[in-house]
Amino acid sequence: MEFAVLAESFKRMEDTTKRLELTQLLVELFKKTSPELISKIVYLIQGKLRPDFEGIELGVAEKLAIKAISKSSGIPIIKIEDEYRKGGDLGHAASKILEQKSQTTFVIEDITVERVYETLYKIAKLEGTRSQDMKMKYISSLLNDASPLEARFILKILLGILRLGIAENTVMDALAISYTGTKENRESLERAYNVSSDLGKVAEVTAMMGLRGIETFQVTVFNPIRPMLADRVKSEKEAIIKIGNKFAAEYKLDGERVQIHSKKDKVILFSRSLENITSYYPDIVDNLSKAIKADEIILEAEAVAINEDSGDFLPFQELMHRRRKHKIEKAVSQYPITVNFFDVLFVDGKSCLDLEYSERRKLLETIVSENEFAKLVPMTIVQNENEIEDFLENSINSGCEGLMLKMLDAPYQAGARGSYWLKLKREYRNELGDSLDLVVIGAFFGRGRRTGRYGTLLLAAYDDETDTFPSLCKVGTGFTDEDLDQLYQLLSDKVTLKKNPRINSQMEADVWFEPELVIEIVASEITLSPIHKTAMNAIRKNTGLALRFPKFTGKIRMEKAPEDSSTSEEVIALYKGQKKVIQDTKQI
Repeated sequence: MEFAVLAESFKRMEDTTKRLELTQLLVELFKKTSPELISKIVYLIQGKLRPDFEGIELGVAEKLAIKAISKSSGIPIIKIEDEYRKGGDLGHAASKILEQKSQTTFVIEDITVERVYETLYKIAKLEGTRSQDMKMKYISSLLNDASPLEARFILKILLGILRLGIAENTVMDALAISYTGTKENRESLERAYNVSSDLGKVAEVTAMMGLRGIETFQVTVFNPIRPMLADRVKSEKEAIIKIGNKFAAEYKLDGERVQIHSKKDKVILFSRSLENITSYYPDIVDNLSKAIKADEIILEAEAVAINEDSGDFLPFQELMHRRRKHKIEKAVSQYPITVNFFDVLFVDGKSCLDLEYSERRKLLETIVSENEFAKLVPMTIVQNENEIEDFLENSINSGCEGLMLKMLDAPYQAGARGSYWLKLKREYRNELGDSLDLVVIGAFFGRGRRTGRYGTLLLAAYDDETDTFPSLCKVGTGFTDEDLDQLYQLLSDKVTLKKNPRINSQMEADVWFEPELVIEIVASEITLSPIHKTAMNAIRKNTGLALRFPKFTGKIRMEKAPEDSSTSEEVIALYKGQKKVIQDTKQI
């Protein structure tokens, strides 16, 4: 396929914000694509080369890209930088610059999708002293033959700034329509994706074999499984209503959720968002074999920072010190952990996903040999509110966040959120239940002490029905100077020229972001709002919900994907659960 075809499709996708139109554009593109090429097309749509868990990143800096544009076009770097500053998008700047070049030169060789993909892959794999020179050579070779539109999207992919606003669910809708004839088969594709975490592979198998091929997807060691998620409840009574009169209660630890894959002497660790985090936890790799009795296994655990002297649990933020590329040995020594197992997903050739929770827990207890480093998450069976209350107090007194409540006969639903698992945290028990994980979608520039940083953030919940991020509040309190500096750095590479199509906001921010970063917020109440879009029309016509007096808790949830943030349904439930339902419709 000529890359011009893909570039034109990308342009049309950039020009719309409507999900149905995006789906139709994807269907048109997929029908032009050969089954052998479809996986590469799907990866490129996502702005990547391989699934996230493989950790393949292009790692091309803007300065290098500017030099390559200069080398290809013959235009001085200073002029390219000036054009870049005017528009704020290097892909668009290159397109304008190469329009001038295209009037005086001829394209030497047609660019195919295959050529672009293979060249980008070579760039991503380059290492060593001459890697920058080789990257320059490869980028220039593409730009020499690229049309202005092709160059625009080659550079956007290279720099990680391709923003089409297309979510995984939209891609799966389009795949189902293209290769099975109906969107109704999306659920089958989603099941395959949940156990493989590889949308490109799902696309390829669907294109080649249809639904028959999708049925062949199985749990495989070193292929991360999309994690099962929990709904929240505010009280013991609500939990019993949702889950029944007898269920398991586990301590909810304040750590990092880790999916552990082990086979023979090889161990790989994945985060909740399926990032390979093996390098952050060499102590888990080194000590796993002492605690586990199995040759081949996938486990779920919580890595929790501890005080080495007392053994007390420390807050999640302590683990952030391990997220470094260098001197990890020093961080491991300074910030020790325990690993606390709570589920088993696969063992010695057999998937455990369809086993009931009670069976998986028994199996886990036979597999794990506890020691000072490796533990089982404390669990008990509860049957009434008093027993839940007692175990919750034990959990809080042990330095935990609260409880995870799990239906005894429930399977492990990969990638799903529902009432099979519930979370009950201490702060959920007040009037609001006010701890929410929200996505940063925009910002407003600061003044005074906050000049040069973002003074206020615009936050959103996640609406899984529409696969969008509707605004919920602005927050400007709770931030220390260090928080503001860190957030500015984290958000700097997520800035977009226009609002992402998945963002639903009436407010106009000074700066828009790719909806990726999740932070924790507390608030006093939830109120009706004519401005914010979360739960729009769910309670009252032309009215959404908003947080009153929101405040940043200091927790940046690096381990959470945006789709794992608090949902519109959760916000509605919290609103309805308030002892005093707030009817204020002031513009907040």
